[in-house]
Amino acid sequence: MKVSVILAHPSANSFNHAIAAVGVDALRRNEHDLRFHDLYDENFDPLLRTCEIPRDAPLPPDLRQHCTEIAEADSIIVIHPNWWGQPPAILKGWIDRVIRPGVAYEFPEGDKGEGVPKPLLRAQIAVVFNTSNTGAERELTAFGDPLETLWKNCVFGLCGVSSFYRRNFSVVVMSSAEQRKEWLMEVRWTVEQRFPKGGS
Repeated sequence: MKVSVILAHPSANSFNHAIAAVGVDALRRNEHDLRFHDLYDENFDPLLRTCEIPRDAPLPPDLRQHCTEIAEADSIIVIHPNWWGQPPAILKGWIDRVIRPGVAYEFPEGDKGEGVPKPLLRAQIAVVFNTSNTGAERELTAFGDPLETLWKNCVFGLCGVSSFYRRNFSVVVMSSAEQRKEWLMEVRWTVEQRFPKGGS
């Protein structure tokens, strides 16, 4: 199985990086074809420029690689913190530039904005791991859990990914070493269950 893993956190010592390390290790142990991108480490440019907007626009080589990998992926894992109910800007820019027409979706001919896009992603499984310093109940009651809406409905749902799972770990700033250890065990179990050896 081809699995694309996208990590967005600036600190190599973050719990997000620990999640990514455990998830990547589980995928490798189960012998999946892995494509891993640490957006900050790669200095990914999040700015969508006018020249990139047309569907047939020529793309820079690094962006073309991201687009090819996400189009060919059987599954996608995204890891990032909850910042103001949103992904970090670098990841939002990745969505803007990579989840693009002709790669992840397309509109029917003659569409004037009223239609529903045709999904193009071949991926059937998407997993999102988030970290947060807001408790789950407050996140839902006060803010409506905007990350769930973004990833499940606005990104993966519209692009044709049928199986979606998201796990938010909180409150990270108050968590103990033992709690984080348990969370990482859960990450490993989640990845192993959804991406078993020999899965296709």
